[in-house]
Amino acid sequence: MYSINVPLPSAVTSLAADLAADLPLAQRRGRGEHTLVAKRLGDGDHAAYARLEAQGREALRGQPAFEAKVSEVEQFETAVTGPSPVVYLTVESPGLVALHERLCERVDPVDEMEGDEYVPHVTVARGGNRDAAARLVERDIEPIRWTVDELSFYDADRNQPVSRVSLPA
Repeated sequence: MYSINVPLPSAVTSLAADLAADLPLAQRRGRGEHTLVAKRLGDGDHAAYARLEAQGREALRGQPAFEAKVSEVEQFETAVTGPSPVVYLTVESPGLVALHERLCERVDPVDEMEGDEYVPHVTVARGGNRDAAARLVERDIEPIRWTVDELSFYDADRNQPVSRVSLPA
């Protein structure tokens, strides 16, 4: 699956990794594996990716930089896909939501995950003990703010960025 992602500051990825340590039975992401998806693009071979990237770059034309903030720990008690619960860091960003909506006008939204159901977040861990997840959701965290001045085209199958776009695009 390819996507357009928001690169995360190290303070956010460190926080996610530290919180995941309190969910020992859950599937955790390693440092450097945390993502913030702005829009899923689809999948396929290299030719399909080239078309998706071109479509995405066209949709990003004129996109300004925007602000984002991680401010609390939440959970999806039942995930759309994969193990539940999903503990995550909420991301507050009107600019990201507006970008997602604009991208959904160009690339069909994924049912139950995008469009009106889009919840900007950074996954901490999936599955594991529900009581431990509930305790973690009660924890207060220091907000982390940053300016998003770059986006990346991401290959989830290889767990790596493919290319980047500086903002304003």
